[in-house]
Amino acid sequence: MPTYRTPDVYVEEISVFPPSVAEVETFISAFIAYTVAMALGELASMHPAAGSFGLYGELYLNPYLGFLCRAAYWAAIAFSIGAELVASAAYMAYWFPAVPAQLWVIVFSALLLLVNLLSVGSFGRFEFWFSMIKFATIVAFILAGAALLFSGRVSPQYTAQGGFLPRGPIAPLLAVFWAIYAFGGVEMLAVTTGESRSSTDIPRATRLTFFLLAGIYLGAITILVGVMPWNHTGVSESPFVSVLRLARVPAAAYFMNFVVLTAALSGANAKLYVASRLLFSMGRTGWAPARLGKLNASGSPRWALLVSSYGIVTALIIENWAPKQAFLYIMGAAFSGLIFSWIVSLAAHISFRRRLTPEQVATLPMRSPLGIWGSILGFILVSVAVLHTLFASRMNEIGGLVFFAALTIAYVLLKRRRRG
Repeated sequence: MPTYRTPDVYVEEISVFPPSVAEVETFISAFIAYTVAMALGELASMHPAAGSFGLYGELYLNPYLGFLCRAAYWAAIAFSIGAELVASAAYMAYWFPAVPAQLWVIVFSALLLLVNLLSVGSFGRFEFWFSMIKFATIVAFILAGAALLFSGRVSPQYTAQGGFLPRGPIAPLLAVFWAIYAFGGVEMLAVTTGESRSSTDIPRATRLTFFLLAGIYLGAITILVGVMPWNHTGVSESPFVSVLRLARVPAAAYFMNFVVLTAALSGANAKLYVASRLLFSMGRTGWAPARLGKLNASGSPRWALLVSSYGIVTALIIENWAPKQAFLYIMGAAFSGLIFSWIVSLAAHISFRRRLTPEQVATLPMRSPLGIWGSILGFILVSVAVLHTLFASRMNEIGGLVFFAALTIAYVLLKRRRRG
């Protein structure tokens, strides 16, 4: 049974860290994600629109950052669609090892394109059921692990294997970047506000999204590091499988393979939806060809959707013919685009709040409990995490710098065309 490495099953990535590191970094990352979610919720309640965090950057910072935020996030998330589908093909190989991986990628791609081309309703139904599988599985995992701990069938591992801080007090801060990746999804809420029924839905959706996400990740990592020794987790099989096997869940390996397959497909589906809406927004505002800003009869941005599926082809080419190093460079650049949207969103919220009087703040449809200071602290923390990771890895540094340099050139060329 392989050890899974998709963003949706983040717990398995950070379980290689000691319990103290895993838990503290998750709490820090959850706080950063909370500042982003509240800032975006407040802004979205005032300006519900497709591609919103790029719009906020343009309105409250400058056009360059607004374009860079949208374009970087679109390029990053569109590429990662292909990565999710490649992962899905790998999971299918567990059951059907003789079937070529490319066939599964083509089949899953056709399915996702069909779902997204039909209507927002069909996308929602697909995403609801696949997300429910993930949610129910993690809840079952938490309950099974808690039963193991409280029944005494396993000894708690929180202070075992070297103590609570075996790698020193600074270790959680150095590992925060991994945990931030798990919460890379709260910004998607802002992109979908253009299709919300009313602005009153946005505050409730914002709070529900964050607290469900944080509760699931914090609960899962707390149980995992309590049940499994941190320095033995994920060596020969998925730690989820290990815990479920200890809880005597039948066919745990087969079951978890199905779950991570649905998780990867759900992630690809959500990313395709968000990428198409971002490109649609750019087409409407002149930062992309006007054809990309049109809807089909069912209300779906057909051309933006088809162009956003480029990541499927790109990932297949890189996975099959390019050296492994090339894939890592591009993924490093893509991750820079994802986190950049957080930085711009927090900066835009700070600028937004500075322009308001206390009376105007009181009339906001949704108010961040942390106010402007929460966004300032979140901005500092996420910037430190990003800078540390970029300079700690030459691969991430080069990939990110080349990525943003290319987008800056594109901005200059597009700006000239818009003036003309």
